Amino acid sequence: MSTDGQTGALVSNHTAGGFVQQVVHGAAIGVDIADTPEGLATIHKLGCAAVIWRRQPLPGFDAWIDALDPSRLPSARLILHPDAVADAVRQLCDMSGLDEGAERVWLEADIADLAQYLAALMHAPYIRLRLDVVTTNACSQFHIDAIMARLICTYRGSGTQYGISTDGTEPSRVFQVATGAPMILRGTLWPEDPPSGLLHRSPPVANTGETRLVLVLDPIFDIADDD
Repeated sequence: MSTDGQTGALVSNHTAGGFVQQVVHGAAIGVDIADTPEGLATIHKLGCAAVIWRRQPLPGFDAWIDALDPSRLPSARLILHPDAVADAVRQLCDMSGLDEGAERVWLEADIADLAQYLAALMHAPYIRLRLDVVTTNACSQFHIDAIMARLICTYRGSGTQYGISTDGTEPSRVFQVATGAPMILRGTLWPEDPPSGLLHRSPPVANTGETRLVLVLDPIFDIADDD
């Protein structure tokens, strides 16, 4: 399976000779591409179902995180004030036994910054933070989340897959977000616009030997009501 970063799509066609996949260039309708973190604010634009921040990670980061033993990847599920995320992630990295270095510093700062960006965009007093180490096909069915919005960033392994479906079935064109590129998606609780039909999923990785490290951030507006 190959894609062209944020703009590559897998198109599946049944032919007389069998099953064919080809790369289609361009982004899905309703998905904006931002070149700066400020560009993530386009999630509020009329008709925008999602926005992807196209960026380059710290040089050497991909090689560093790919070389880590999966047992040393930080994992957690927390609800925090955005200002508390930096300290929490630092503690998680300590608990995982990650060595100090530029790559770890970048990872900690990036997670904290993304939490601040999302909280500010959504005017949310709290953030639900998940760091998931994924080796299975969990969440591999295309869906839309029953929340207001969600930020997903894959730091290791294959990025989130998404596409447009008019009837809730699997999209015919499946786009894949580049590793390291944050994506904000509207959920079913977004208060404006009719549903866009944008669905997403975690790429199936069971039995491939691939280990993904995925950050998921959700805005929380009332911590007492969150389950």
